Amino acid sequence: MDAFYASVEQRDHPEFRGCPLVVGFPEKRGVISAASYEARRYGIHSAMSSTTARRLCPDLIFVPLHMETYRNVSREIHRIFHDYTDRIEPIALDEAFLDVTENKRNIPLAVDIAREIKYRIRKELDLIASAGVSYNKFLAKIASDFRKPDGLCTIHPARAATFIARLPIESFWGVGRVTAHRMHELGIHNGADLRACSLAYLTERFGKTGKLYYDFAHGIDPRPVESVRIRKSVGCETTFEQDLSDTEVLTEALHRLTDLLKRRIKQAGFSGHTLTLKIKFSDFQRQSRSITPDYELNPSSDIFPLARHLLLESDAVVRPVRLLGLAVSNPSRSIPHELFRQLSLDL
Repeated sequence: MDAFYASVEQRDHPEFRGCPLVVGFPEKRGVISAASYEARRYGIHSAMSSTTARRLCPDLIFVPLHMETYRNVSREIHRIFHDYTDRIEPIALDEAFLDVTENKRNIPLAVDIAREIKYRIRKELDLIASAGVSYNKFLAKIASDFRKPDGLCTIHPARAATFIARLPIESFWGVGRVTAHRMHELGIHNGADLRACSLAYLTERFGKTGKLYYDFAHGIDPRPVESVRIRKSVGCETTFEQDLSDTEVLTEALHRLTDLLKRRIKQAGFSGHTLTLKIKFSDFQRQSRSITPDYELNPSSDIFPLARHLLLESDAVVRPVRLLGLAVSNPSRSIPHELFRQLSLDL
């Protein structure tokens, strides 16, 4: 979906259509969850601080999150998907992979299915979607982002090599800002540069992920569309109104966060073996600490002493802290994706 949260708000509030709008809170420490295309023209994007967004566009409209509304819209979108196939793998509330090799309408071309789905989403839900069509998940994902908004892009197997060669390295799945910087230092700027690297070279520098980059550069992605996926952690985090430097205040905040984490894992029916503390400092640098005790972490476990130990072993005792996060991972048993999808939305 295109600018999903913001588009839903503009649909439900016609007075906001055509206006720069963001979903989020305008407070000093607020963060943008979604930005309309009108707001994006000012350089505003999700995960940007509300202060920066307001500076870029003084007339920016802020609306709060309406998660239940977005959930309901997502269900309606999936209702349309299921008219064509049941092989659906959600990767976000507003995004999913569909395997239509065999489909309920017996439509021979995937691009025709994508065109129908886009039309129905616009007609039935008054929203705009973009679609990518290709022979594997990597290329379909790239194609879906290629001509937004309201895009429909097909990457045919015969043209995939040329398409990948021209693709900026930042567009590759799994390449974030830090990894892109490392690749630039190695002289890797696009798909052609990446394809010129051997598997041994990439795994030596990027570990197991190097194999993924090698495959993507050659148009290879054997992962199937999975109707049920397994998430392997449950977590929560909080951003403070002001940077915290006092250890006692941080400890109190960590205690509240631990209580929230226990509620989350109880809601998910989750248990795991590893606890991870995530810290973001006032300069936006990050640090994480993990511990794996010799017992299972579940809603009845005394998690706080472990979390406090991780906090005291971190730089949080000497540096101002902007954000704390806690997560339990290394699960004791598998949990269906749909339950995790609901939990992720709540988070």
